[in-house]
Formats: sequence, structure tokens, C-alpha cells
Amino acid sequence: MPSIAILGAGAMGSGLANALTRAGWDVNLWGTWLDDHLIDAIEAGTPHPRIDTVISDRVTTFRSGDLAEALEGVDVVALSVASVGVPKVVEMALDGISKADALWLTTKGFLPMPDGRIQLLPDGIRRIADEAGVTIPPIVAIAGPVKANECAANEPTATIFGCRDYDVAVKYAREARSDHYCIEPSNDEVGVEVCAPMKNVYAIMLGIADGLEEKTGHPHHNLKAATFAQAVREMSILSQKLGADAATAFGLPGVGDLEVTGLSGRNKVYGVRIGRGEGAKAAMKTMEELEQTVEGVNAIPLAIDLVEQSAPDVKDQMPLLYAARTIVYDDDPEFANIVARAVLPPMP
Repeated sequence: MPSIAILGAGAMGSGLANALTRAGWDVNLWGTWLDDHLIDAIEAGTPHPRIDTVISDRVTTFRSGDLAEALEGVDVVALSVASVGVPKVVEMALDGISKADALWLTTKGFLPMPDGRIQLLPDGIRRIADEAGVTIPPIVAIAGPVKANECAANEPTATIFGCRDYDVAVKYAREARSDHYCIEPSNDEVGVEVCAPMKNVYAIMLGIADGLEEKTGHPHHNLKAATFAQAVREMSILSQKLGADAATAFGLPGVGDLEVTGLSGRNKVYGVRIGRGEGAKAAMKTMEELEQTVEGVNAIPLAIDLVEQSAPDVKDQMPLLYAARTIVYDDDPEFANIVARAVLPPMP
């Protein structure tokens, strides 16, 4: 049996743990210093607090102080912590990662460097390892339309494993697959890693259209559809500019993941709150009180910095991204008009 240490006992890490046990893997699930209550629930055999699903008793749990033990002898390490926690957890786990055959990455986000430059997560992780003088194995970027609760409950799920080395992506796509957890391999690491955090930004904008329906009593399906199309266009433009395959944004990492995130999830819910008139800052406060992280909010300024640093010539082709900054960070009450101006075609 292949073995894996999943670092992070949140929704996605725990959902992946269940999927891999069904594929015959030995799974160690390590909880960070923020995950004690999640590990408590898993060990008690009660539903995971964030995904309302019982985690398999075949999963071996470890608490934050037991990282070395969780990593000992595993074939694969999977990083499933929030993007802000990536540098610290990677540094803590570098020794174990270096001994593994692959590092899987379910985390979605961008990584700011000390000098202000923005990197995609795999590049940032490689930089951290290089600075420490450590060689790490191939990175497999995992993304696509995967709601953690459905994945954990064995509902049909399609995901993508992206790696620079296509043979590595194929190897793990075969080994991790089960009847309802189906994996498409890809060699487009860049495309997968651009779409993963960007769709969180755009899911906020899709949620605004749903919130407007709640506020006015009238559907805003046309606006939502135009927003969806512009979001995919912008993901494709930025991905290609950074060296990705144009098709990736129109597959599972882009269209697929945006669809599922725009239907449900914290980013969409936050957008709904804005759309129904709560205000961006007040809505964010409510989400924080509910302990619901909205990763799209943190991704907005990082994505804009990435565009302006690495692809400034496409800035004018990404109005929806800049509209998101105005709505979320300026708390502009004219959010409906701002979205409309960003997504409706101009006069030819």
C-alpha cells in the first residue's frame, strides 16, 4: 500500500484522507495547532465539524506536536493548510518532504516573497527549500471542482493532478483513483495553480449576483452568466501569459472549479452577503465571527500584484479582477454597477 501524510486536518485535507483510504492508501492526517478540535471530532468518530462527514477510522491522526512521527516513512506528503500557513508548515516539514517521492498540494493561493514579488505556490515552496539547502521531490498540484464534503462522503468527484513531469501526474492519478474519485493528469502546473486561487476571487463576484436576487426579489441570471464568462476569460488570459496551456482554464481547474465554487462555498456566501446589501467590510466581519475563511479576499491584492509584476500588458483585459478590489477593499456601495461595467461588452 502506498502511504501519505496529509498536513492539515481541515475540510480538504480530511476529504482527501477519506478518498485515499478508499483507494487503498495508508493515511496519516496531521492537524496544525489550529486543528485540535477537528482531530478531537475525528478521533471520537463524530462528523468532521467543517464537512459534516465522519472520517474513516483507517486514518491515523496526529496532533501538532507529532509532525515528525506523522511524516516518518511515508511515500507522499500532501500540503492541505491555508495559503497563509504554507511557509511555516513547509519549513517545519522540509526534512520529511525531502524524503518523500512526491509533494502534493491542495492549498490554493499565491505566495508573497520578502521583496514583495508574488509567486505561484509551487515556485514559492521550491524557493523555501532552495534557501534551506534542501532538495524536494516533484510537486503535484491538485485542483478542480472538489467540494470536500462530497469527496469525503464518496460522491462522484472529478479532480486534476498537475505536475511538470507528466509521468508523475499519471502515476499518482492511477494510484489515487477509486470508483468515485476520478483524476485527470496534466503537465500544466502553472495553469492549475493560477486557476485555483483566481476562481475564489471570481466566486465572490458570482455570489454578488445571487445576493442581488435576494435583495431585489428579481433574478440576476444574465449578470451572473456574463460574470462567469468574463471570469473564465481572465483566468485563461493570465494563465497563458504565465506560460500555461489555454485549455486548462476551460477544463476542470477553471470552468469546473469556478462552477462548483460559484454554487456554494465560503467565497460565494461572502459575495451573496455583499450583494444583498450587508457591505463588504461588515460581511467579512460576519464571516470571521463564523470562523469561515474567505480565501478569495486575500487573493485579490496578491493576484493584482502578480498581474502588474509579471503580466502588465494584460491588465486592461482583466476588469473583473480590478472590480473585485474596488468592491471588497473600497467597500464601494455601487457594487452592482461596478460588476456590470466589468463584464458587459463595450460598444464595438
